[in-house]
Amino acid sequence: MVLRLLAAVALLISGWIHLDLWLDGTRDLDVIGPAFMVNAVAAVVIAVLLLTWRHCVPLFLPVGFGAATFAAFIISATVGLFDVNESFSGSYEWVSLVVEAAAVVLGVWAGWQEGYLSRAGPQDSAMAGRPQSL
Repeated sequence: MVLRLLAAVALLISGWIHLDLWLDGTRDLDVIGPAFMVNAVAAVVIAVLLLTWRHCVPLFLPVGFGAATFAAFIISATVGLFDVNESFSGSYEWVSLVVEAAAVVLGVWAGWQEGYLSRAGPQDSAMAGRPQSL
């Protein structure tokens, strides 16, 4: 559960950064503005799911969220994304990259630790004694 909590915190930091940037003016950009708001809302929703739904599905969400957000920033910083060229110049950028990478790593790590990424299945006491299906 600690890894889920850490992943949720990483998501919430990323969401807060995107909300703050949205409030600071990215809301006026055609595609990027709505994407930043979706990112902020999705971060909160995924964090809540991670902490409340004890299933493998929420563990895939921070992996996809972090990877997609990380990739979008890298594309924006190198070749541009929807006429936006970002840079690695500010603290927001570096914090965002770190927490998005952390969300990916923590999501995978939690999935492995909880047994969702192994053939044995989930390591949940409620599943003890039940036959496992492949």
